[in-house]
Amino acid sequence: MLYLQNASGGLAVGAIYGLIALSLVIVYRATGVVNFAAGEMGTFTTFIAWELLNPLHLSFALTLLITAAIAAVIGVVVYTIVIRPARRMPEFVTVMLTFGLYEVFNGLSNSLWAPSPRTFPAPWQGAPFHLGDIVVTRQNLGNFVVALVAMAILAAAFRFTKVGLGLRATTDNAFAARVVGITPGRMYVLGWALASVVGAIAGMLVANVLLLSPGMMGNVLVFSLVAVILGGLESPVGAIIGSLLIGVVTGVLSGVPDVGPNLATPVMLLLVITVLLARPQGLLGQVKARKL
Repeated sequence: MLYLQNASGGLAVGAIYGLIALSLVIVYRATGVVNFAAGEMGTFTTFIAWELLNPLHLSFALTLLITAAIAAVIGVVVYTIVIRPARRMPEFVTVMLTFGLYEVFNGLSNSLWAPSPRTFPAPWQGAPFHLGDIVVTRQNLGNFVVALVAMAILAAAFRFTKVGLGLRATTDNAFAARVVGITPGRMYVLGWALASVVGAIAGMLVANVLLLSPGMMGNVLVFSLVAVILGGLESPVGAIIGSLLIGVVTGVLSGVPDVGPNLATPVMLLLVITVLLARPQGLLGQVKARKL
């Protein structure tokens, strides 16, 4: 029963990993770049949300909407000022720019707000639910539902809407996309805006679980990167499945004798490495043809 209890908590955490993983996939699908600043951008917007919730006492739902709008603007500004000028440069340059953005947003969070951890108002409060011997807190349940709904909407948008088709087409072949009437530049901007919004939502959910601090998203980004690699770098659904698997497996392993919380992460990473050795493209990634 301990394993089921840990698995339920791991599922809620995995859903949060899934949001950041989706943010990474969106940027990669839109511009072909892994955004290593995704976590810090989410942290920065979460501090903005904290200002709206505390001094202004806005509702959580209204705060979420305002923060999402601010995050979208930040994503557009970052792409326009930093990423777009580097589009014609080698991909290594753009990746290093995202590391620079990591430091910029981390520095802003540390400078504009005190680095000491602080509590983040939780929108879901009250007694936990009991499913037999399994205890599910309202916080975990609320975070899981919000994250799952957001992931489902984004995955469906990628799969079934013209915007999702445009993002996929631009990534696969920008020239061909332009021929059929898709403007790649707009897709790039939209991709960064969407990714920034998803990161903001993830940051607010993480702050409910952890204390709000400039470094709170460090481990989350690492696990999300692993989830993206496990599920497939170009697959939104794969990122979601990989994140949920990592959350559940880590939670279950933390209750295994002789493993515990301290060794759960290394053991989980070894399992992921084993899977990737057998299937390098990830669980739902596509095998690409190569010249012999």
